[in-house]
Amino acid sequence: MKTLTALFAVAALTVTAGVAQARDLGPDEALKLRDAGTIQSFEKLNAAALAQHPGGAIEETELEEEYGRYIYQVEVRDPQGLQWDMELDATNAQILKNHQDD
Repeated sequence: MKTLTALFAVAALTVTAGVAQARDLGPDEALKLRDAGTIQSFEKLNAAALAQHPGGAIEETELEEEYGRYIYQVEVRDPQGLQWDMELDATNAQILKNHQDD
């Protein structure tokens, strides 16, 4: 029984540690990073996302710090009405993920 309890405790700590690696950045912190040149401008990041889906519209954005990297998450609705979830490296606008939302 102690072994089972220990396994559950280790599993819970592992899950919690993984979640703690990503944190949402608020608008003030995001603007400071942009002004310092740490991340690209939001206009450039949005343009990079829309270049993948011409004629699309950005519906939602979020900036996170994950494992020491700044990740810009974008939801784009394309002209056909399909939604795309994208992730860009906020420091250089490189597309990291670009997949259709289910």
